[in-house]
Amino acid sequence: MKTLKQLLNTTTISALLLSIVSLTASAAPEKAPERERGDGPYKRLILRGANVVTGEGAPAQGPMDIVIENDRIVAMVNVGNPGVPIKANRRPVAEAGDQELDVTGHYILPGFVDMHGHIGGSAKDIPAEYVLKLWLAHGITTVREPGSFNGVDWVLDHVKRSDKNTIAAPRIVPYVGFGMGQQESITTPDQATKWVKRIARDGAKGIKFFGAEPEIMDAALTQAKESGLGTMMHHAQLEVARMNVLDSARMGLTTMEHWYGLPEALFENQTIQNYSPDYNYNNEMDRFGEAGRLWAQAAKPGSEHWNAVRDELIELDFTINPTMTIYEASRDLMREMNADWHDDYTLPTLWNFFQPSRYAHGSYWFDWTTDDEIAWKHNFQQWMAFLNDYKNHGGRVTTGSDSGYIFKIYGFGFIRELELLREAGFNALEVVKSATYNGAEALGMEQDIGSLRVGKKADMVIVKENPLRNFKVLYGTGHFRLDDNNQPTRVGGVVYTVKDGIVYDAKQLLKDVREIVDAAKAEEK
Repeated sequence: MKTLKQLLNTTTISALLLSIVSLTASAAPEKAPERERGDGPYKRLILRGANVVTGEGAPAQGPMDIVIENDRIVAMVNVGNPGVPIKANRRPVAEAGDQELDVTGHYILPGFVDMHGHIGGSAKDIPAEYVLKLWLAHGITTVREPGSFNGVDWVLDHVKRSDKNTIAAPRIVPYVGFGMGQQESITTPDQATKWVKRIARDGAKGIKFFGAEPEIMDAALTQAKESGLGTMMHHAQLEVARMNVLDSARMGLTTMEHWYGLPEALFENQTIQNYSPDYNYNNEMDRFGEAGRLWAQAAKPGSEHWNAVRDELIELDFTINPTMTIYEASRDLMREMNADWHDDYTLPTLWNFFQPSRYAHGSYWFDWTTDDEIAWKHNFQQWMAFLNDYKNHGGRVTTGSDSGYIFKIYGFGFIRELELLREAGFNALEVVKSATYNGAEALGMEQDIGSLRVGKKADMVIVKENPLRNFKVLYGTGHFRLDDNNQPTRVGGVVYTVKDGIVYDAKQLLKDVREIVDAAKAEEK
């Protein structure tokens, strides 16, 4: 059985999406079990003594008490100053039946929004529980599911169960791959319009495109806007010569994934990427090797064309969701192969999928060289320069991971994306805003989630260490450092994740995942 991404490599874009129905019908992984973790929501819960980072750009403030009723924040109270006793007379009074949680000195951030999170779908037999608990354990409370490639019904089942909190899972925003459910290819604008209307009725919140005929894309994007659906696009190299990011944004696309299509919009001395004569898209090493040399062909930072593309995309209120983390092995393969979390948290089926293979998507380590890595380092530098420039001029940059490929593991990959945004030039509060409020705004959900405000849903990340000083304290494996007794130790990791007012013990979720991995390893042996 081929994976979705293998089908992408071996078929046309239109034929790819017709193949998804048969693929997902027989390959959907194990569904998430009924929820056995998490306490609440409570009639009234008071979080005591924390430092609060709102997610909207304000610096940390504390100590503060936060009062939650059921799934909503009803009060955020300043109860003193750092380094001196809390003023008891300022504190919200606990009433009979209230629950209190002492988080004195901890940091509370809004729940993270992963804008590119597949619930499995890469290697075979990735149980939903494994993915969902890793996300929650890393503070991710909302996930945009890009494509629903495990099957629309399968994904919508998890959407409904998560909304009811009968499973331990982030909130899931389902986007459907363009053409899914069609018995034949979409070849006319009328077919595109009818398909968009149907998936809107079925419960989709958006569409994921890879590329299509311009007139078909135009019809689909027009109807998507009328139907209130979001749109995202991986500008596949098979189609990008006809439609780059600027072309699709002008048609009404709301979000781009990864970076494909952006360098092409920045071309000045050509219209098509400089492919080598022997290039073959179905050869994964060709595909990723030459992709690592693409930004070098684009306009340079600060040039007239660079600025014009940047400014027009910002004027169009276009969102960039870069997912830098998923390409990081391209610039340092050994680092990603030997990440701290693989031993305890990587399923054998994923580890095997990551190994070099001419069949598996993203397993392009046929003969990955120093020069390939250096090309990708330079690629990252210019890519990061555009992201930082885009943000500085008012553009929206969000945070996504695309984990499950290229040595990236759910949850861990998202935290690494925070570090990469920091490397790109975002300060720590700008990183948090990208990971929280910007994602909520891009999804049209900023009235309910994305920041800590009275009236919003109780979605939170609670961590003992200060993540604004060091994002590594958010990893499930913690931060490695020397303690006061001159002994190496690990500190950090999310303490609690709160979603819809339900308090999850992140350490317990990680323990559950380790047990899933241990059982899978034992079965493999």
